[in-house]
Amino acid sequence: MTDLVLTEKNNHILTVRINRLNRKNALTHDMYTALGDAIEQARDDNDIRCILYTGSEDCFTAGNDLGDFAAGLPGEFQDTPVGRFLLLLATTSKPIVAAVNGPAVGIGTTMLLHCDMVFAGNNTRFQMPFATLGLCPEGGSSLLLPSWLGRVRAAELLMLGDAFTADDALRLGLTNKVCEPARTEATALEACARLAAQPPAAIRATRELLNRATGEALTTTMLAEGKLFAERLKSPENAEAIKAFTEKRKPDFSNFK
Repeated sequence: MTDLVLTEKNNHILTVRINRLNRKNALTHDMYTALGDAIEQARDDNDIRCILYTGSEDCFTAGNDLGDFAAGLPGEFQDTPVGRFLLLLATTSKPIVAAVNGPAVGIGTTMLLHCDMVFAGNNTRFQMPFATLGLCPEGGSSLLLPSWLGRVRAAELLMLGDAFTADDALRLGLTNKVCEPARTEATALEACARLAAQPPAAIRATRELLNRATGEALTTTMLAEGKLFAERLKSPENAEAIKAFTEKRKPDFSNFK
């Protein structure tokens, strides 16, 4: 599966590229394992000072692979590939930058909440359609978004699940800059190079302090989200949402309580 998640180390930067373009970079359990492995590689390699997540000029990720997740999560959340990745993402001390273009759906948006800098192409469409799929928030979004944006704006994004643009994300403070898609990755790499040139221990200490206020609460929230998310994957509401998606129709939740 390594061809679906590519890693490259250059100039103290570990670039992690999601590379499943024929499926809009939809993430499978194996791909989550590779994404988690990349964080551990960066954590254990003193030569790596910054992590860059990216996809292509046309797509970051469409979120979870629906077929791969149809059977639910394989075990307790923290022991699953997605749970391991999210917990590593939230707790690593190395700075994280993201270059995002095109669809950034579900975890394609929530994983960015754990990045220190985010650069988005003007073709980016962010979306967290968890509730519309009969699911619930993940990635710590139910904690971080209300504290950053306020309760009502967070509720709008998480409950209605509407897509929003790169300009919207910039206005909300979720990204650093809007770029031409062809320049997004280069712009993010420039930020990575600046981070890599900084005193590494000072940067790690700064990231740890930035995360300190939400550290314990974030882990608790992510575990609670993960448990409920696993339950929701087996719910009749999710089954109706997925069936409607495959049948290319609007889901009907009128008879659900």
